Amino acid sequence: MVREIATIGLGANLGDPVDQIERAVEAIDSLPLCRVRAVSGLYSNPPIGPQDQPDYVNAVAEIETALAPAALLRALKGLERAAGRSYTRHWGERMLDLDILAFGDREMTTAELTIPHPEIAHRHFVLAPWLEIRPEACLPDGSRLASWLEAVSDHPLRFLRPLRWQRHADQASSTGRADGPRPSPTDHHPSDSRRSS
Repeated sequence: MVREIATIGLGANLGDPVDQIERAVEAIDSLPLCRVRAVSGLYSNPPIGPQDQPDYVNAVAEIETALAPAALLRALKGLERAAGRSYTRHWGERMLDLDILAFGDREMTTAELTIPHPEIAHRHFVLAPWLEIRPEACLPDGSRLASWLEAVSDHPLRFLRPLRWQRHADQASSTGRADGPRPSPTDHHPSDSRRSS
């Protein structure tokens, strides 16, 4: 079974956004044929849409999956619905927002999904957490994410804290994984150049 590396953007600004995102990471890790490999810290930033809504909390996760992109998208939308997501206004408030940012070396566009995500280069809250876990990250066309960071460095972004999550021990045994629960991420904070006050 072929497994590929996918990068997922997570965001929330309703309810308890930090809790929503940390629960979402656990839920993604529990999806069939998916395993979370790395998670960034949690970042806070103003909304990019209507400004009469709370600030967002964002993070990025890297996963290993044997699901096809469309199947992964369906699974993530299911997690959004389970978290109470409702579609209101464009770029409006969300209980949980899960985006596929990249999927291996694939480039594709369908009615439902574009890979890589077309807004990566313009989103500080995507670039900074992604580079935290994968400093050498490149897109399939060879573009280095680090080369875009300076252009968005004036977009407000604040590092909150490391993201805490733990793989369920019963999942590790039921899937035949021998690694057991994942340790908490390190307390490494991104350099000041990767976040603005």
